[in-house]
Amino acid sequence: MSSEGGEDRWVFGYGSLMWRPGFPFIDRRTAVLHGRRRAFCIYSVHHRGTYERPGLVLGLAPGGSVRGMAYRVAAAEWEGVYAYLREREQPTETYFETWREVKVDGGDKAPALVFLSDMKHSQWAGDLTLEQQAALIAGAVGLSGPNIDYLRDLVMHLHEDGVRDHAMEKLLKMVEAREAA
Repeated sequence: MSSEGGEDRWVFGYGSLMWRPGFPFIDRRTAVLHGRRRAFCIYSVHHRGTYERPGLVLGLAPGGSVRGMAYRVAAAEWEGVYAYLREREQPTETYFETWREVKVDGGDKAPALVFLSDMKHSQWAGDLTLEQQAALIAGAVGLSGPNIDYLRDLVMHLHEDGVRDHAMEKLLKMVEAREAA
């Protein structure tokens, strides 16, 4: 992907990209992507789990809508930002890149780079119930630490950004209860 045309580009984040983008941007706004929802639907065998005891990380599962953050990246920065995002988001190719229209706060609609869950990938966990998600997250630990920390970060940062995700809040309570038992 190149920056031919010299236009700024948008990137949509629904998980850690919301609070830790790690790239330069010229605008950051709350945005909604329709047709996908935030879910713990990707097995994590490195960062938040192991092959013996997989954890879960976020993906965008089909259905619903998701409120996240859209970042506008200057055309001059795009090549570097895109390379960074590929390295960060695609270490095991569990996502595929696409351009989807997002509704950015302020009423604008814009095409944004989105990393969608690859449902054909071996790490696709599928449409798990909250109970199944809680069972996998509770006690899972990988190179980046306990899986519950990832979930706590998500819920905390969503609150800070004024985004309420009742399913994630309920999931956190369920995992905390399991880990306390």
